[in-house]
Amino acid sequence: MKPALLLLLACMAAQADDAISPDRPDFTNGPDVMAAGRFQIETSGAWQRNRADGQATRLRSTPTLLRLGLGHDLELRLESEGALRQRHPDGSGRADLSLGAKWRMQGGGEGRPSLGWIATVQTPSGSGPFKGRGLRPALSLLAQWELPAGYSLGTMAGVVTDRNDDGRRYTAGVLSASLGLPLGERLRGFAELAGQQLASRRDGGHVVTAGAGLAWPLTDDAQIDTAVFRGLNRDTPDWAWTLGLSLRF
Repeated sequence: MKPALLLLLACMAAQADDAISPDRPDFTNGPDVMAAGRFQIETSGAWQRNRADGQATRLRSTPTLLRLGLGHDLELRLESEGALRQRHPDGSGRADLSLGAKWRMQGGGEGRPSLGWIATVQTPSGSGPFKGRGLRPALSLLAQWELPAGYSLGTMAGVVTDRNDDGRRYTAGVLSASLGLPLGERLRGFAELAGQQLASRRDGGHVVTAGAGLAWPLTDDAQIDTAVFRGLNRDTPDWAWTLGLSLRF
């Protein structure tokens, strides 16, 4: 058999053994990227509830992430919270689009973490009360360690710029850690602590959550998941829940 054919078959076998690795349902993104020419959709329904001043506010959304592998450990990303509907105060609309790229700069192994970067920019492309103000860039460093017995630890640290209700631009921090838990032959869980936004009170305050969830790969190219998040302070919604599906092509 010719060497070129052997190499092609080896690459196909390696690709087949490579299970899907979505960036959900936890908040912490991993450094894994899509293989060149492969496309992935990660979509879900999400529900959020918060009670303040004796009134309950509910928000329903459809978070969706599209990922396209370009090769050289690089992928393009298109992300949005999708269609949103809020109750008390009532409102509906379309969320802003975020454009970005992820680069895996180091593979893991032998106690060494996988490392990567995500750079994104949110655009004022939404509608109704959900349209943001101007372009909002963000940059995050990602790290993941493979631990004994099938456990893993992922961390994410970054900065994001936005505008507050007065239109003044500010910079906020992002810091999170997620522990991956093996729960069976295919079922996996996670427990997470996430500072989704670390900012002053006038800029929205600290948005901090504790989360837990499950992910179940149906095949090497399909996964379903669910997660629940609890807000840890008064600047964070009380509860959030998500149910999602990821497909790789």
